[in-house]
Amino acid sequence: MEKNSIETDKKFMSMAIDEARLALKEKEVPIGAVVVCQGRVIGRGHNLVETLCDATAHAEMQSITAAAAMLGGKYLKGCTLYVTVEPCIMCAGALAWSQIDRIVYGADDPKRGYTTVEGRILHPKTQVERGVLREECEQLMKDFFKSLR
Repeated sequence: MEKNSIETDKKFMSMAIDEARLALKEKEVPIGAVVVCQGRVIGRGHNLVETLCDATAHAEMQSITAAAAMLGGKYLKGCTLYVTVEPCIMCAGALAWSQIDRIVYGADDPKRGYTTVEGRILHPKTQVERGVLREECEQLMKDFFKSLR
């Protein structure tokens, strides 16, 4: 399991924010994610829903796939996902199946986040930390949706 500290969480969340900025450049919803294992980024991704014309091409899914390929297996035990926005139900389900140890996210998603659903979605042993670099994560989303109006 990753050694958890506020500074470590901020460092890796900053990398997820960089991924979100890449999504923004591609006119995608600016959500970014990185998977970290033993202090090393082993998977990264950002939303590619529009680019790939694929409703499942969320940042989390991209980073889970990359991390699993790097590890050579489907389970992400001992890993932490850093993502700029609370995972949706689909991504939370995939994270549960991956048995990831920890999820750290920045901004809440009160409309489509997994916490809007009753019952357990994540693996019972998965730890969740929310609100890391919340303001920066929220601002990316606000600016994106403001630009659409």
